[in-house]
Order: sequence, then C-alpha cells, then structure tokens
Amino acid sequence: MTELLDAEFVIIGGGAVGCAVAYSLVEAGQTDVLVLEREESLASATTAQAAGLVGQVRSSVERTRLAMWSVKTFAALEADADVRPSWRQVGSLRIALNDGRVEEFHRLISIAQSAGLEVELIDRAAAQRLWPILQFECAKAILWCPTDGYLQPYDLTMAYQHHARARGARFATRTAVTNIACKNGHVESVETTRGRVACRVVINAAGAHAYHIARLVGLDLPIVPVRHEYLISVPMARIVPTLPAFRVPDATLYGRPEVNSLLLGGWEPQAMSSLPQAFSLAEHAPPIREDWEVLARFAEQFAPLYPPVQEAGVRCVFRGWPTFVPDGRFIVGESCRVNSFVMAGGCNAHGVSGSAGIGRHVVESILDPHPSDYVKSLSPDRFTETAWDWPTARRQAQRVYETYYALDH
Repeated sequence: MTELLDAEFVIIGGGAVGCAVAYSLVEAGQTDVLVLEREESLASATTAQAAGLVGQVRSSVERTRLAMWSVKTFAALEADADVRPSWRQVGSLRIALNDGRVEEFHRLISIAQSAGLEVELIDRAAAQRLWPILQFECAKAILWCPTDGYLQPYDLTMAYQHHARARGARFATRTAVTNIACKNGHVESVETTRGRVACRVVINAAGAHAYHIARLVGLDLPIVPVRHEYLISVPMARIVPTLPAFRVPDATLYGRPEVNSLLLGGWEPQAMSSLPQAFSLAEHAPPIREDWEVLARFAEQFAPLYPPVQEAGVRCVFRGWPTFVPDGRFIVGESCRVNSFVMAGGCNAHGVSGSAGIGRHVVESILDPHPSDYVKSLSPDRFTETAWDWPTARRQAQRVYETYYALDH
C-alpha cells in the first residue's frame, strides 16, 4: 500500500456518519477531505447493523428539522442515476395503544407543524388501507407522516461516498488510526498503519470506537455502546416493499417491509451495554449472540396487530453496538481543550437516519463563525468541563436506550 497524502480535513470512520460528513464538507466547498476506515470496506461496522427506518416526528423542533434535512438529502441522492441509497418514501404509521400516547401524539403534531413537517391523525380504516394485513382494533390513535420512509444503510453510505469522491474527497479503507499528534493545543497530524497524515482538522466519526479516538487527544467522553438487535422474517404473504414503516411505541416496537419479509425490532426494558474501556482501539467491540428471548418478546408484543408473526420463521438476526450518551443528545463539534478536534459521535441510534443532518451540523460547527444555539449545545464541552462518573454515565446511557419510546422522550 502507498502512503497517504496529507489532507485539510481527516474523518476517522467510514460509516454513514463519517461519509455524510465528507458529503456535507464537499457540498460546502471543502474538497481536501480524507476519510479513514480500518475495515476492508465502508459501512461494515455499526452502519451495517442499522435497520434503516427514517422518521421525522421528534420531540423537539430542532431534532425534527435535522430529520427533515436528512430526508431532503435522501430524496436528492435517490434522484441520481448512478448510485442511490435505495430510499423508499413510503410514509410511516405511529400507533398509540393508550390515552397517554394519544395526548403525546397531539403534542408531536404541534412540534411537527412548528417545524413545517406534514403529519396527521388518521382513522383505523385509512390505516387499514395503508397496511391491509395489520389489525388496528387496539389502536387508540394513528399518526401518519407521508414523507417518512426507509432505506438501505450500505447503499446510503455508498451514495455519500460517490458524490463526495466526485468532488475530490478521498477514501482509504484498511487504514487504522494509531495516534493523533497535537502541538500547542492544536491537532497537527494523524498516525495510521499507512503512515502519517498532516491535517488541519480531525473529525471523530468512529462509532463504537469514538471513545478510543477521543482518548488519543486526552478527552474522556461518556460514549456507551448499548446492544441492539432486530429480526427479519422468512418471506410472508402480502408483505411488499411499498408498505409504510411503522412504530408501536407503547410496545417499544418498530418495523418495516424488507422486500417480501418483515423487519421487526424494539427497545429492551433492561439494556445490555459495554464499557468502552472493555475493548481497545485495536480490537473489535465484543461479539453479540442472538438473544432469542428478547426477539420472541418482540414477536409476542406485535401479535395483537399481526397474529401470524408468532408463527413466522426468522431468516436472520442483526445485532450491533450503537452508542448512547447520558443525556440522549449527539456529541457534535470542537472541543475547547483541543483545537480542530471535532466530534461526530454518540448518535443514540440515529447515525443512519440522521446522518445527513448530523453531517450538516458538524460542518456548521466547523465553518460557521456563529453556529446556532442548538449546534453549540451539542459540544463535547458539556462533558469535558463538568464532573461526571462512569458508573452513573453508563446507567444513564442505558436508560436513554430503555426509554427510547417512553412518553415525552
């Protein structure tokens, strides 16, 4: 392998977030960009395990607008004739099973309207027309967002790469970062298994290894890998790719069609996490075995809406280590302790669906002399400049996962 050329911007991590940052940088006119990925190919770690649902209904205007920007980007990428993210804008249903959730839906509608997002409550008959094989008798309210959808995470990452590379960005796989050199509080270069790369800015988009990359410059950030898994059934009658995505928050479930199969996942009430210190930068995150008890519970909880699910065979199980942060918010932006070291991590399971919006916020944090208050609030300084401890941070990060669909979360 040849040694790498220097670059103004070095992005560590070739998943959906890292490649979205590269795409956002070239869109902003910054073309001297190098993405480093230690694996054989891009999108082979956390991104490869993502379910690909894209929902815009969020509990704050800022998060809603971030998701809307991602959807706008996915639609633009899908219009390209060469490399597409397999974006299907089929809409999504959010199903309430109790009165408290109905009240929450009304609050979410108000937030969506403030952000300019089209949503509406529909009746059971309308929902039945959208998903003919589901049984909606138990639904107390159904929230419909017509511009939601789903995509293929690998295809999305390749689309980002294609467009970024066309404008000058470079991508180096099988290239592991071993150190980051700083001088007088500024990032100076990145050491890799293919040599030293001088740079002006380093962007940490290393997923489950974002903690380890931050430690290379002396930052201790509470980025906690939390187990997540979902199943894909064997082919099932009348499931087609044009059906909407769905969420049943009271049962902590989400799903979508996967060709002619059912993709079904959920959030566990007792999460399993790994301290990032349990594995090194040079190692992979711990292996995960299928937890059939958890997966069976997903099917059991979905049965009132779709009884055949309990008899369906499982074709495959996906599991991975998305990273969570104690306050449930992204870690985006430069550290006050190390100039030009920029975070793009702790995505709380929004790394794929929110990737375009995250990339935009990262670029705003770097290039805009007056970033928005929201972007400033995502800074790693909220952890480096305050006191916290790992046992508490781990519990809180797990709690973010466990309450992912909790009321007002």
